[in-house]
Amino acid sequence: MTYLWQFNLRDVLRRLQFDLLYFGSPPWDSGITPPEVVEFIQAHPAGRALDIGCGTGTNVITLAKAGWQVTGFDFASRAIQIAKRKIKQAGIRAELFTDDATRMKNISRKFDLVLDIGCFHGIPNKVDYLTQLDRILAPGGFWLMYGFLPQAVDSSAPRIGPADLSRISAHGLTLLSQRKGFDKRERPSAWFLYQKGTQVNK
Repeated sequence: MTYLWQFNLRDVLRRLQFDLLYFGSPPWDSGITPPEVVEFIQAHPAGRALDIGCGTGTNVITLAKAGWQVTGFDFASRAIQIAKRKIKQAGIRAELFTDDATRMKNISRKFDLVLDIGCFHGIPNKVDYLTQLDRILAPGGFWLMYGFLPQAVDSSAPRIGPADLSRISAHGLTLLSQRKGFDKRERPSAWFLYQKGTQVNK
């Protein structure tokens, strides 16, 4: 019981922290869709897309305008409130709600594309995330993900390490491409494009 109470308190504090950040301008919420997302849209037919950690809806709007049926969720309710206003102003339709990427309680359908820009790398329990991803990603579907790579100067920073890459492969996802680079603060990062196998386990 004590452990559960501590877990819930930690969850509440994290949510509050993110909500407060969205009363300002979080550094990750640039309002610009990355070129890697645009390239994917141009190279693949529209289908169902899920934006994990959608923030204020920038990429939701881009996907919807390109013909995708888009669902987005974020841990911060404040971000979702802003996203709903932006979507209404843009005159598009999308489903938005608050949720936890390790639970995805509000998601029952499957998606052809799951987009994650900076969410996976910061989650302590990546196994639960990957379990949910396997549940909601359609056979043959794509997972386009951006995250930080290990840093020699700060081993405690959010990152995607070798153990995480092994876990991803163990969940039946095939790496199609990896594009390494650096963010504005010169932190090593990468874009990953994975695809789920088309064979459905019985």
